[in-house]
Amino acid sequence: MARKLRYGMVGGGRGAFIGAVHRIAAAMDQQIDLVCGAFSSDPEKSKASGADLFLPPDRCYGTFEEMIKSEAKLPKDKRMDFIAIVTPNHMHFPPAKMALENGFHVLSDKPATFNLKQAKQIRDLVKKTGLLYALTHNYTGYPLVKQARDMVQTGKIGKVRKVIVEYPQGWLATRLEILGQKQAFWRTDPKQSGAGGCVGDIGTHAENLAEYITGLKIKELAADITTFVKGRVLDDDVNVLLRFDNGAKGVLHASQISIGEENNLNIRVHGEKGSLEWHQKEPNTLIAKWPDQPIQMLRTAQGYLSDAAKRAGRTPPAHPEGYLEAFANIYKNFANHIRAFEEKRKLAPDDAALDYPKIEDGVRGMAFIEAVVASSKANAKWTKLDTK
Repeated sequence: MARKLRYGMVGGGRGAFIGAVHRIAAAMDQQIDLVCGAFSSDPEKSKASGADLFLPPDRCYGTFEEMIKSEAKLPKDKRMDFIAIVTPNHMHFPPAKMALENGFHVLSDKPATFNLKQAKQIRDLVKKTGLLYALTHNYTGYPLVKQARDMVQTGKIGKVRKVIVEYPQGWLATRLEILGQKQAFWRTDPKQSGAGGCVGDIGTHAENLAEYITGLKIKELAADITTFVKGRVLDDDVNVLLRFDNGAKGVLHASQISIGEENNLNIRVHGEKGSLEWHQKEPNTLIAKWPDQPIQMLRTAQGYLSDAAKRAGRTPPAHPEGYLEAFANIYKNFANHIRAFEEKRKLAPDDAALDYPKIEDGVRGMAFIEAVVASSKANAKWTKLDTK
């Protein structure tokens, strides 16, 4: 494919936060162009948002249904190659389903769908159509997250024994949703967010990061979720014990009422030979701890890093890289996989183009949410993840 890939966006119009993040990430490597969109559930706002982005009026659609149907009728050398879904959770499934049914690849914000049943339907559709699906668990795009994964996979820290992963925030410590704050409103509304509030919004990031770095799968969990803010319907604090498929144990904590915390995602992985520690607030450093030598601080853009970590880096040492670059790495790998798909090239299992979250990660995330909610309702009963 001697051209840029083309994509259409669903959601992300005026007043949205994550849409702009996706557009920046998609554009960073100059391999992908935004060519169309249905940017809002309000057709007029959608078209106005498209005009803000200088898109042609005939490619600014009133609904995602109109966009997918119209784009499917265009010549192959003009229509979009994939869609990016950046809506609240309840609107992830419908455009993903329709896009796959009409021959388009899909990239979606997390969690994959509104509920587990829908996620499994998308998984079945991906298998049936053979098309590609990416999920933006963007924290897996950080260079030193990939370094940590490589060190676990190559046995540097030995068999994993314990995983501690935390994602505290403080922005919902008060009932912000009743003040008209858009991001707070839909995240605390079960009709838009789904069965989980905090657990769906950031708990799934913690779950995915733990499984990505360790290569392990959560078998079962015991959860205690709480709604601390009076009048709020969904959970705003989550505490979970984890059992992994290799016998390792874990602790997952996510909170949106921890005053003073700013997206403080961090993880500690303890193995038989050593331990690893990574903090999103200091993403360019990975701490390695050993029983018989000093603590090591590994840094981005250094020659001693793994190939995957070096590929994910974008700037010279000490230049800050972070959230947007990690997001862009998801888009870059997904775009390269689409190119291989369209060119009918087979990729080796370790090809970088395959290193992005896929629909199976989405199913696991939805199974995690539903298991956490069910466990908490049963007084923290050990509950298995339903991923079949």
